Amino acid sequence: MISAFDLFKIGIGPSSSHTVGPMKAAAAFMSALDESQRSRLRRLQVTLLGSLAWTGRGHGTDKAVMLGLSGFSPETVDPDEADRRIAVVAATAKLVLRDGLTIHFDPVQDIVFNFDEPTPVHPNTLRFAALDQAGHELLAETWYSLGGGFIQREGETCSAAGSSAVIPFDYRSAAELIEMCDRSGLSIAQVVLANETALADETSVYDRLDRLVAVMFDCIDRGIRTDGQLPGGLKVKRRARSLHARLQASESRNVRHSIAAMDYASLYAIAVNEENAAGGRVVTAPTNGAAGVIPAVLRYYTDHCEGSSQEGVRIFLLTSAAVGGLCKMNASISGAEVGCQGEVGVACSMAAAGLTAALGGSSRQIENAAEIGMEHHLGMTCDPIGGLVQIPCIERNAFGAIKAINAASLALSGDGSHHVSLDQVIRTMRDTGADMQTKYKETSRGGLAVSVPDC
Repeated sequence: MISAFDLFKIGIGPSSSHTVGPMKAAAAFMSALDESQRSRLRRLQVTLLGSLAWTGRGHGTDKAVMLGLSGFSPETVDPDEADRRIAVVAATAKLVLRDGLTIHFDPVQDIVFNFDEPTPVHPNTLRFAALDQAGHELLAETWYSLGGGFIQREGETCSAAGSSAVIPFDYRSAAELIEMCDRSGLSIAQVVLANETALADETSVYDRLDRLVAVMFDCIDRGIRTDGQLPGGLKVKRRARSLHARLQASESRNVRHSIAAMDYASLYAIAVNEENAAGGRVVTAPTNGAAGVIPAVLRYYTDHCEGSSQEGVRIFLLTSAAVGGLCKMNASISGAEVGCQGEVGVACSMAAAGLTAALGGSSRQIENAAEIGMEHHLGMTCDPIGGLVQIPCIERNAFGAIKAINAASLALSGDGSHHVSLDQVIRTMRDTGADMQTKYKETSRGGLAVSVPDC
């Protein structure tokens, strides 16, 4: 089972696979050191390979690793405190570990960006080594950042929360999920809730869902309030604040050039992804690079759909988690594996399903909406300019949100029957990702990343 809380995780930007995952892997490596090894520890060395090497600097992977080695977690670290800690390490060449031990650590020498070594298991590969005073190896481990904040130690199986628990509905495909809904008389959201309550009581599940929504909406609001320039060197200016001001001015003058609700959905997505690009607090949904789609569509539902409710919000998240879980199980949510179709494409599919469910759609209409959302992102590459989650990523989330709303509208206008199934489109996404050239999968060596090098 892939829990809703595996897919939706509170963290910091700019990337779930290049920031959140490496931070968690670094912290896990440090936890694996026993007392004897820690007492002899004098040096740490980290090697980043594959996509983590090619776009790691733009995604802040080196900073994330240092924070993880210091004992910080993505969910609780304060972004401002994180920046201060990294500045101290850069200035002093010293790393303060969780237990207070201070060791020499020069990021330039001790974090190696290895561009040449193949990554046959996963393109997001990290190697950690703990050394003693003489340079002898105390412990060495290889980790993989699988996308969406999921991590896996070499030689182990990726373990999602509750995977060993006995769950009532063990579906592995959309067809199985719909058949279980038909047989039980439950909705998709109710099936997911039944699985979640095999791990925790219902009140706890709802409290965690509500907390996720609060963080998502706070991120939107921060993005709308904040002005200035995004970090990284591209000199990209934040737009959410000015977009919001223009929308409000248009409303006051009763000027309409487009549908206001759709304009607001775009605004919400841009606000979130500008916060993500700035290293702010976001919810992986299911990744950081695609973190704006689901909050934008969810805010569209609460603020612009008649009859919206807290129950509808919970139905939205539970339903979208079912779709995200199917994509994770049967394909990938990693841009480094399958391109942006696995990030914004999956987020759009999840949001379309969630909105359809919240608006009262049947299980077959929900599956249809999810399929439409995914189908029209097939083949999308991951080609961030300068390795930064800014161009085209921020606007891409806005388009993903609009497509999700459109997909839900199309699905709700029909009876749920359609030619292409969600299972087929997920399999197509996986196969398309396998066929895609590596340079188009989060390496910044193809597409817009090389066509617009001086943006």
